[in-house]
Amino acid sequence: MPLARMTTLTAAAFASFSVLSTSAPTGTTPSAADRPAELPAADCTDPGRELSPEEAYLREPEAARFVHEGGFARSLERFQADLCRSQNTAQAQRVVTRHSTTLWRDAVKRAQGKGPIQGTLSAGDDRPLYWTRLAMAATLRQWDPHFQLSDADRQGLIDDLDRVSRGQEDIRFPKGKGQTRVLVTGFDPFTLFRDIRQGNPSGAAALALDGTVVQTAEGPLRIEAAMFPVRWRDFEQGMVEEALLPHFQPGKGQVDAFATTSQGSPGQFDLEAVNGAWRGGFTDNEEVCYQGAVPIPEDIPTVDPQPQWTRSTHPVDAMRAADTGAYPVNDNRQVTEVPGDTPPEQVTTECPAPEPEHPGVVREDGPTPGSQARAGGGGDYLSNEIAYRATLLRDAVGLEVPGGHIHTPVLEGLDADDPTELSNPTLESNREAITAQVRALVTEVGRSVQ
Repeated sequence: MPLARMTTLTAAAFASFSVLSTSAPTGTTPSAADRPAELPAADCTDPGRELSPEEAYLREPEAARFVHEGGFARSLERFQADLCRSQNTAQAQRVVTRHSTTLWRDAVKRAQGKGPIQGTLSAGDDRPLYWTRLAMAATLRQWDPHFQLSDADRQGLIDDLDRVSRGQEDIRFPKGKGQTRVLVTGFDPFTLFRDIRQGNPSGAAALALDGTVVQTAEGPLRIEAAMFPVRWRDFEQGMVEEALLPHFQPGKGQVDAFATTSQGSPGQFDLEAVNGAWRGGFTDNEEVCYQGAVPIPEDIPTVDPQPQWTRSTHPVDAMRAADTGAYPVNDNRQVTEVPGDTPPEQVTTECPAPEPEHPGVVREDGPTPGSQARAGGGGDYLSNEIAYRATLLRDAVGLEVPGGHIHTPVLEGLDADDPTELSNPTLESNREAITAQVRALVTEVGRSVQ
């Protein structure tokens, strides 16, 4: 398993968000990759404040290019200016909420072509949202206000930014009858230590689907979407359940179906039949490697005792039979298990995570009764975990609707030999095809209850 960079950004390394690329030779016209690119630097920040390992990626030149070429540099500047003018924590809170909401909604509009497309990157690209949000978080991390700001209040502002700018508080279903309500989730880019240019087709699909209505023969189907970070700690703190619970509980706006999505295997979609209560220890975006049982916060509705396995209730046969797109759709029932009486493993956040004492055996047709999980169909990373948490919450509150996980194909197409290339027609075409097929698969999920 590859290791992430274990670096911590300092003032000297980051230089107040200044990210410069190599200048073009005199007398030539610089290309987009050659022109100097800088992230806006706020006047009220202290570059000596240490950033998180995820925020440290902002020192790479691609980060500034994603913000500028995605058309969000002005949004970042406006946020920084308003934050610098804040006179107290309450005012800063309002600034964060307003700009986080605007960032999410502008990213959705951009992805859906509602209004002029700013920047040179294609409309469906999810990466400008990710890098702009991360730059806003880094601004908050290094903010040096003219008033006393506690560490807890600073982290609270960053947490609010994270939650709101991912659309988790912007889920607005119509109440009552008339439209079938389907909730979809996607993810941030990850494994940036392999290639910082990574996008995530599940996040791109979430932006493209949020707030859209699909007309079917049975009636309109309303889709709302939100995104989630690739970080163990947010999941442990209950971010998934807190975002989903208001829409899983009884009421006129309760969902009729849901689908968590993430990037999976090359060349195919996988419909994950079974999810496991196990974290396998792979590095997250904060360079944390968590290995052990999936932890459920005490204040979250759950099933007691906590089950080792949860199951999809998606209409898998209908989803596979429908003409949803060019990629094959696989019914994945594979799991990795150990016997039910296996002693518990010690939880670790060591990187790299050691091999578990009892690694388990692979079964192709689901778990045996009473076994313990070592991987669900979606693996042992956060893809499996969001599916486990969502379906466990479904069962805990007695929500009887179709719900499960859709793994998209890996988004391919970037030129590995040209590290300055951020996009090309092949990548964009592949992203569009994956997004269209996610839409079609989600539509089949919704149609099953119409």
